[in-house]
Amino acid sequence: MPAWVAAAAAVFVAVTGCSTQDAICGGGEYPVLNGGSAGRACVDEQHEPPQGYVRYPQGKVPEHVGDKWDKYWETHTIDRSGTITGAPPRS
Repeated sequence: MPAWVAAAAAVFVAVTGCSTQDAICGGGEYPVLNGGSAGRACVDEQHEPPQGYVRYPQGKVPEHVGDKWDKYWETHTIDRSGTITGAPPRS
């Protein structure tokens, strides 16, 4: 690959804000948290979360694997009353 192609790709990523990290969900989906645990799933934007799952609080939604909120939700969850608590230990 010519050096100018690599440089152009780097500039494109920097200008557009695109990330090279893996997205939590695919296009047309949003992440949901399994209430009471640290599990998650992706839901089609046209649907509500399935039973037992909740939307992440606004401003605390993980977008990419390993980002700030992805790491946070590994050790936190939302209980039945909607309160953020520590997640039970993984087995």
